[in-house]
Amino acid sequence: MNVSATPASSAAVPTAAAPSVASGRNGLLLFAAFVAVMLVLPFFGGYPLFLMKVLCFALFACAFNLLIGFVGLLSFGHAMFFGLAAYVSGHVVKVLGWNMEMGILAGAAVAAVLGLITGAIAIRRQGIYFAMVTLALSQMVYFYCLQAPFTGGEDGIQSIPRNKLFGIFDMKNDLTMYYFVLAIFLLCFALIYRTIHSPFGQVLKAIRENEPRAISLGYQVDRYKLLAFVLSATLTGVAGAIKAQVFQLASLTDVTWQMSGEVVLMTLVGGMGTVFGPVVGAAIIIGMQNYLASLGEWVLVVQGLIFVIVVLLFRKGIVGEIADRFKRKG
Repeated sequence: MNVSATPASSAAVPTAAAPSVASGRNGLLLFAAFVAVMLVLPFFGGYPLFLMKVLCFALFACAFNLLIGFVGLLSFGHAMFFGLAAYVSGHVVKVLGWNMEMGILAGAAVAAVLGLITGAIAIRRQGIYFAMVTLALSQMVYFYCLQAPFTGGEDGIQSIPRNKLFGIFDMKNDLTMYYFVLAIFLLCFALIYRTIHSPFGQVLKAIRENEPRAISLGYQVDRYKLLAFVLSATLTGVAGAIKAQVFQLASLTDVTWQMSGEVVLMTLVGGMGTVFGPVVGAAIIIGMQNYLASLGEWVLVVQGLIFVIVVLLFRKGIVGEIADRFKRKG
């Protein structure tokens, strides 16, 4: 797919003014500090299974943020990529006997194909119409997963085996599995960071800020949108496939519209259009679900209250507001 710019001259592309705390030297320092903390956290009280869940949903939120935060496309159906990739990954590992790494690649590949199909349909619309199209397509995938023989229906795919990684590393050990998940997250995060700060990423921001102007400069806007949509779907598929391997389970919960809403909440709480915002948002939401589980359904009420507070006091999200204050002081 050719997404190269076609204007007669490389005219200045309008860039986004989205807050970011991850650019240049400061971004590298923050990333290095994050890596250092995550490497040692399991040895200082961090529960590996909980940390892996945070990383899975952080990758999910980062992939979603690539679409909404840097292209301006609000998808209410991203759970279809997350959930279907989980089902495919679990099926090929448990039933077909594939190894774990191939299972994750299979889930990502299916998510990429689904993203190409749904993206080709959805990007023809904008705004609320785009959101509704993605929601409708996601519901179709949900009902397919409910009826398809290989998904296990309401029972899902359970007891997915954790095969040895490359035939060497024992992934039944949670600590070993944690570092594998961390490595994949860091690779995907680096890919997102590089995409955002590449010429391709600048065009995406230009489309978000002023699509008619980007078109007038000669950029093939629909192709850029489609490629961004497919990339976001693929990374979401990676997150879903890893989640299935970590918890050895793929269920209908992964593909419901509520899951799509949850990733929207994570992104908005952390800071839409920032690099680290979705990671922070995912950690907060998953942390609440884990440590406030004793409250039962009241956890949803607490999440709602936090969302209202963030909207009222942190209009740009937690990380976005922090970045904005640093800019003012600078």
